[in-house]
Amino acid sequence: MAYRLGVDVGGTFTDLLLLNSETGEFWRNKTPSTPHDSSEGVLYGVNAICGMAGVSAEEIEVFLHGTTVATNAVLEGKGAMVGLVTTEGYRQVMQIARSLVPGGLAAWIVWPKPEPLAKLENTVEIKGRLDASGAEIRPLDEADIRRQLAVLKHLGVEAITISLMNAYLNGAHERRVAEIAAELMPDVPLSLSHVVLPEMQEYERTLTTVANAAVRPVVGRYVRNLRHSLRELGMAGRIALLRSDGGLMSSEKSEEHPVSLLMSGPAGGVTGALWVARNSGLRNILTLDVGGTSTDVALIENGEPRRVRTTDVGHLTVRASSLDVKTVGAGGGSIAKVPELTRALRVGPESAGAAPGPAAYGKGGTQATVTDANVVLGYLPENLLGGAFKLDRAAAQTAVQTVADALGVDLYEAARGIIDIVNENMFGALRMISVQQGYDPRDFALMGFGGAGPLHVNAVAKLMGSWPAVSPVSPGVLCALGDATTRMRTETARSYSRRKSAATDAEVLATFEDMTRQIQEELIGDGVAAGDITMSYEIDVRYHGQAFEVPMAVSLEGFSDGGLARLAEAFDEEHRRLFTFNMDAEHEFVNLRAVAMGQVQEIPSLEIERGDGDPRLAKVRDHKVWVDGGFREAVIYDRAKLRAGDRIAGPAVVVEMDSTTLVLPDCVAVVDAFGTILINPV
Repeated sequence: MAYRLGVDVGGTFTDLLLLNSETGEFWRNKTPSTPHDSSEGVLYGVNAICGMAGVSAEEIEVFLHGTTVATNAVLEGKGAMVGLVTTEGYRQVMQIARSLVPGGLAAWIVWPKPEPLAKLENTVEIKGRLDASGAEIRPLDEADIRRQLAVLKHLGVEAITISLMNAYLNGAHERRVAEIAAELMPDVPLSLSHVVLPEMQEYERTLTTVANAAVRPVVGRYVRNLRHSLRELGMAGRIALLRSDGGLMSSEKSEEHPVSLLMSGPAGGVTGALWVARNSGLRNILTLDVGGTSTDVALIENGEPRRVRTTDVGHLTVRASSLDVKTVGAGGGSIAKVPELTRALRVGPESAGAAPGPAAYGKGGTQATVTDANVVLGYLPENLLGGAFKLDRAAAQTAVQTVADALGVDLYEAARGIIDIVNENMFGALRMISVQQGYDPRDFALMGFGGAGPLHVNAVAKLMGSWPAVSPVSPGVLCALGDATTRMRTETARSYSRRKSAATDAEVLATFEDMTRQIQEELIGDGVAAGDITMSYEIDVRYHGQAFEVPMAVSLEGFSDGGLARLAEAFDEEHRRLFTFNMDAEHEFVNLRAVAMGQVQEIPSLEIERGDGDPRLAKVRDHKVWVDGGFREAVIYDRAKLRAGDRIAGPAVVVEMDSTTLVLPDCVAVVDAFGTILINPV
């Protein structure tokens, strides 16, 4: 038997899904996360799920992992002390940055400029220069290089970035500096800009490479320790980590290129949603991944998730491909409070996290959270994780009562207010990735997952007009399913920078063919068979004079006959869709990008038993939920006993091991052949 183990580490829980690749049978487990050392929770969960399945670690063929280690290092300011080597005259490149300031006009007055990841005192200049075509116009001075590197060594830098002018065209100077640095500081990891991001624009290239260097020691230690621990358990299979763009990279490569992991965690949910959507016949999906700390949302159009060329983590924006995921501080652990100054209810972004957690968890938490409000209203029954985790309803009521007293309303109105506000926060995030991107949310279904997603998906679908509201099987571990079912991926880019009048199809085709050979060799080196590799290509296009580009998909076959002309026409259409206008300016082709992907993991989908439409066999008990100003009769159902075709009239609550689905009044839920719950208005 061949087994694949997907593991996703969240702020509150670590989710695991063990999958039999031949039969589609799976086992799932949730274990509390261990923020002080994520690997502890991972290893505990691995032992637990292997015990549940009666499988030894030796039988696991592939271990696939979504991690927030790199993300947390940036957000918490715990990255390495980075030394930066630049070309003479460019020492302030990180401080000058770009003039764009986030926020409205007031931001120019109150916005505190973030401290660069490579400080000015840790930045040195070296002599030597390449011109705009990559030709050497001033040779390196190796004695000068040794003097400057000695300064960084004396300062005790923990990682080094080498980013020289025009190195994206010719990496010879950077490679020589790296050779000298490796000689002087053999234990300090090196990041070279022409390797990390071989694209024009010196600030973005430098910033991305510095970010890679900053998280490299932290990620490297975590990956090596985890790999060592898994090997000690007897796991001899391949270990891969989820990239920000939804693909996989080997654990060894992740140590060298950790900037590609900055959005690793949220990407797992999107790839899992794709797998569910294919089974349910859904092409257009908005995803709503609600965890304990935050909510991640994304858009899938025609079976493909939107990808962007930048990754945002806090104030940091780097040039690395990622899924277009937006995050808001709205999760099950988000804290509700009434500030003395405004006397207005606020929910989040602060979270109770895993410890002490919501008051209902009984771990010492006393502040009201979204989870507590759901318990008070009856949306979340007292038993979680299949009865292994019992909620304290009385503690939840006590916590929410403090909010009610501060607002001067009754307990249930306060709880409903908490839920309404967090739903509006999710609604706002979904509008950012749909309406603000030119998409009508009414053309999309809304899939809720994560521990709390199915609790909110029906209400948020009503706000969005996005139907059906979808609750997949095992929504609480869908990110782990995404990790287990995705494929290897790598990419490379080349700056091209030609106006349409100066570009030729033949030149573009030759460059793409060279890039194809390069990244196919990378995937083959990661264990992917040559025959399993598929390629895709993009060109960043803009009007001459614009400062931003739009990535456009292309195929190599088109470059034999007028490919660039057709690309220009397609760009005009996309530009009009995005911005409602076109410009009377020549087209410019800025960057070429090639993506290599391994074979899609075809996992058989298990169909459930067919029913007669009546869910009576799954009924657990009668129940009451607070909706529309009062309590209404409802029913609790056991999801494991539902059958295909069952129709559940709202209000109702569907419980399972890792999540709870709420069906609102005036809505009906239907179970499809694979167990997915599809909710529509009556």
